[in-house]
Amino acid sequence: MRIALVEDNEALANAIAYRLRDRGHSVDVLHDGHEGDVYLSQESADLVVLDINLPGMSGLEVLSGLRARGDGVPVILLTARSETSERVEGLDLGADDYLVKPFDMGELEARIRALSRRKNIDYGARERIGRLEFNRTTRQVSAGGEILDIPRKELATFECLLERRGRLVSKATLTDHVYGIGADVDDKAIEPHISRLRRRLSEHGVTIKAARGLGYMLEVET
Repeated sequence: MRIALVEDNEALANAIAYRLRDRGHSVDVLHDGHEGDVYLSQESADLVVLDINLPGMSGLEVLSGLRARGDGVPVILLTARSETSERVEGLDLGADDYLVKPFDMGELEARIRALSRRKNIDYGARERIGRLEFNRTTRQVSAGGEILDIPRKELATFECLLERRGRLVSKATLTDHVYGIGADVDDKAIEPHISRLRRRLSEHGVTIKAARGLGYMLEVET
């Protein structure tokens, strides 16, 4: 999943991001409410973890703007114990869940999994592309019923290309999706993932086309 984390406590944000990335998710970290609002108005995310008490704009203002734009992305609010009224307001504004600080990382992961399952019911957990099938719930790619062994970063690359199937995806977008926005990684880091993924997919009727200087596109071979 691509998760947007909006949390101004850098130590907590880094701990959450490290744990979720270790579980195979792409995490974009933002430390300011206004920054988070701009990001969410321009980028797509599968889930948002949003602190209520933020500089720039409060988490509730960010959430309100998100829902006003018609964006139904699942949102988990992070709140302090004293913010009971804010939790109620957040749920009324369209938050899907909340966690009270301090919380256990395992509980955050469980709530993310629960919201992911709920979201997958809405648009279908499986997608066919060529002779492949992608299970969004388990994040597995299979061919003829056999699960392909695709490493984590290559799988994240595949997910990003699949979400934008038929469109060119820039190296920068792919790098942000795989490593997270702001990661100290050159765009060229995505090239070996593309190369290995292309070899894995080509025998199953799926190809990755490159457009020099523009990016990559996932296509079904005809």
